[in-house]
Amino acid sequence: MNRNLSIELVRVTEAAALAAGRWLGKGKKDEVDEAATQGMRDMFNTIDMKGTVVIGEGEMDEAPMLYIGEELGTGAGPEVDIAVDPLEGTNIVAAGTSNSLATIAVAERGNLLHAPDMYMEKIAVGPEAAGKIDINASVIENLTAVAKAKNKKIEDIVVAILDRKRHEKIIREIRESGARIKLIQDGDVAAAIHTAFENTGVDILLGSGGAPEGVLAATALKCLGGEFQGKLLPQTEEERIRCKKMGIEDVNRVLKMEDIVKGEDAFFVATAVTDGELLKGVHYKGNTGTTHSIVMRAGTGTIRFIEGQHSLKRKIQA
Repeated sequence: MNRNLSIELVRVTEAAALAAGRWLGKGKKDEVDEAATQGMRDMFNTIDMKGTVVIGEGEMDEAPMLYIGEELGTGAGPEVDIAVDPLEGTNIVAAGTSNSLATIAVAERGNLLHAPDMYMEKIAVGPEAAGKIDINASVIENLTAVAKAKNKKIEDIVVAILDRKRHEKIIREIRESGARIKLIQDGDVAAAIHTAFENTGVDILLGSGGAPEGVLAATALKCLGGEFQGKLLPQTEEERIRCKKMGIEDVNRVLKMEDIVKGEDAFFVATAVTDGELLKGVHYKGNTGTTHSIVMRAGTGTIRFIEGQHSLKRKIQA
């Protein structure tokens, strides 16, 4: 894939974030999601590529745009798979809280897992603990391994986990181990990325969340040199059938990064909508909007932080 593609892609997440940021704290999650989706799609179609959405806003009959199977780009350029979450954290923006992102993952055609919209059990760590975790191991075993890899005591470890009733047992086990917990309301892609950056204070992500978000998180951690493992958690017979259509006969199979994002190269791009530990959200002043983004490439290990200043007098094009 052309290295210039990464800079083109950040224009897409910036457009989504600028559109969504206007809805901060207004309590309207549907409106903010629609704004981000429209902004993202409009910008996608200016990019020279033959893109196909493999993870998006739903099936064609469920979503008017960025639906699974939709073709994006000008039709000229590389053939790529695209995973999108125009707004990870619609509730976050609606409430005006932290760590909402507009996100994209891109890989060569056929290299991204077409994850169905169901729950996935997840474990994610940054580079220091890569190769040391096992999703089938116990909570205490994984926390012990991460603490050893990072030269910390278990009580120094911080675990990010979604604040959900289904996680009561895991949360109890974490607390019994002596480790600390950061409960998050939404946004486990951001939490997975945070495991790779010391200044965020997060050492490991545990728990279950959306499978599509798992693909985005795995791509980011592939770029960052971290590790992600997942297991699909179908709740109904229909979901089990969808797993089989994906070629996953054994739903207990551990999906490692090489299963989720294949090949040597991939891009991950995110622009913050609301302020977080790693990126500042969209700020407006007069006719200017300021964005903060992260752009990563797996093939080179390059990580860029980009601050953009955008004139709001005209349509965002660069």
